[in-house]
Amino acid sequence: MRRREFFGLLSGAAVALPLAARAQPSAMPVIGFLNGSSSEGYAPRVAAFRQGLQQAGYVEGRNVAIEFRWAEGHYDRLPEMAADLAGRQVSVIVANTPANLIAKAAINTIPIVFTTSSDPVQIGLVASMNRPGGNVTGVSQLNVEVGPKRLELAHELMPSETDVALLVNTNNPIAVTIEKGMQLAATSLGLRLHVISASNDAEVESAFTGFARLKAGVLVIGTDAFFNGLIERLATLATRHAVPTIYQYNEFTAAGGLMSYGGSVNDSYHLAGIYTGKILKGEKPADLPVQQSNKVELLVNLKTAKALGLTVPQSILGRADEVIE
Repeated sequence: MRRREFFGLLSGAAVALPLAARAQPSAMPVIGFLNGSSSEGYAPRVAAFRQGLQQAGYVEGRNVAIEFRWAEGHYDRLPEMAADLAGRQVSVIVANTPANLIAKAAINTIPIVFTTSSDPVQIGLVASMNRPGGNVTGVSQLNVEVGPKRLELAHELMPSETDVALLVNTNNPIAVTIEKGMQLAATSLGLRLHVISASNDAEVESAFTGFARLKAGVLVIGTDAFFNGLIERLATLATRHAVPTIYQYNEFTAAGGLMSYGGSVNDSYHLAGIYTGKILKGEKPADLPVQQSNKVELLVNLKTAKALGLTVPQSILGRADEVIE
């Protein structure tokens, strides 16, 4: 699905959705959990979300229910899923990118709590961080903004390499922002950037099998909900095809990936759970400033580096939050 088709779906969904008038509220509030990835890949995030909810006084099955909608990487399904949740008159919708963009474009009567790795002002989720306005607020990790730093780390690790590859999902509208930031970083470092697109399982597999043809020294994986649901598989593919790879989440490095640098997605879902609880208690999204998860971690897997024949410089090891040996 191309970007033009993606935004066409947004406008279509906005016309089709009914207003969520709560004339007969249920005894137990219902949270709509709208996600572009998979339930299996996001299990740790859901657990963190439930912990945040519990901290706010809500326990699933006791005093709140959760309706899950998983797009499994098929972003074209999200408008219909958002419409379904709105039709069920849920109390709050919790959504990641790009599901949150679809929900915001289509729904203005139900509170929306987002999680995103992008700047929420830049991508149009809120008017400002302190005064989000409307029916939307949430949590940002700003992992897209630190994406160029991952490229810098890759260059520091392999300074003799002049070609690097970037894996993105062009079905995600923030792919443009990711590519632009990474291209600027690559130019400033004197590197040639090769962009690889993958939006399904087969294309992800092809990205790794075809990496050698690019003659690039390292692969940087861009921020995307679909990729986030495949963290262990991405690490396995990188190991199987001997591709030096850096991603944003520490789960990638723990699963055998070479290096990770970025914010904690689990921390952001925990904060989103707390915010959801506050809204269920009557607070308005417009009055809740966007939270920013400040936890950024650098992990290095020395075992993987050794298998790839790489020597990690002390300049990186000295800054690492964790070194896996």
